[in-house]
Amino acid sequence: MSDTGSGLQSAVRLPGVSLGGVAALQTEDLTPAFNLLALRGRLTEISGHHACASLTFVFRLVLEAQQRSEPVVWISRPESTFYPPDVADTGVDLGALPVVWARGTRRAARAADTLVRSGGFGLVVLDVGPDDRLPIAFQSRLAALAKKHDAALLCITEKERQRPSLGSLVSLRAEAIRTRREGGRFRCEVQVLKDKRRGPGWKHVEVCHGPDGLC
Repeated sequence: MSDTGSGLQSAVRLPGVSLGGVAALQTEDLTPAFNLLALRGRLTEISGHHACASLTFVFRLVLEAQQRSEPVVWISRPESTFYPPDVADTGVDLGALPVVWARGTRRAARAADTLVRSGGFGLVVLDVGPDDRLPIAFQSRLAALAKKHDAALLCITEKERQRPSLGSLVSLRAEAIRTRREGGRFRCEVQVLKDKRRGPGWKHVEVCHGPDGLC
């Protein structure tokens, strides 16, 4: 995974926001924000390349969903995983986070189709990685199901911002960027490249503490 297999811990909480170890901090534009509410009913893609902050923001969403009593499921590739101790440190309940292993993007998309169609999950995370070939037929079904069940369907991809999104049916695409600051802190930023609801160009920023050993 692109940001060392774990989420970073936010340093300071915003008033009125309680998200445990990954509470939002220093959001430059509070409306809109990269949160569960903004992603409900949508097919979303968050991408990054090399040292990025994709998992930081994804696990923040997982924690937010759990605190709202929204079931979450993670669909991952066998060659990709996250580091459970770091994730647990952010406040995420690993015992309430089922992980589905699927080899290949098509099988992962079929698993996502079944899980979203069940209507039992508020957040479905699909770790696509560098293999972002998702046929339009899958995109169409997944986007329609996310809207029907008011679920957030979030795809994680590994690529530069210059590369196109998964497809035209992606409702929001964001790039996650991480830069080092003093005192073991990192500036983690989501830059929205595409947003069919609000328009592109807005961003969400947090300053986070990195896990031990993160350079």
